[in-house]
Amino acid sequence: MMRRPQNYGYEPVPQNQSDDLEIENEMLADDLKNKISNLKSLTIDIGNEVRYQDKILNDLDDDMNRTGGFMQNTIGRVVRLSKHRKGYTCYMLLFALLVFLILYVVLKFK
Repeated sequence: MMRRPQNYGYEPVPQNQSDDLEIENEMLADDLKNKISNLKSLTIDIGNEVRYQDKILNDLDDDMNRTGGFMQNTIGRVVRLSKHRKGYTCYMLLFALLVFLILYVVLKFK
């Protein structure tokens, strides 16, 4: 059976040192309070930024959906036009090539 020493190595803290520890604890608590306040404001700012970015992405998604619908309508019209008259397809292809050639020349010598 092991015997434990009677004095566990505990010595009471002197009164003046106890006051210093209380002051230090209060300073550390105030510092922690300031850090928590800063984190709270940072978290609120991050939340506001996330809501703003979400709104922008939703607007972009709506614009892309509208553009996709517009493109589908346009492609449908082109397909209907090409089915009715075969010569229009060649004219449209030549017109597109001419436009790209003109744009190339203008941008090349600008």
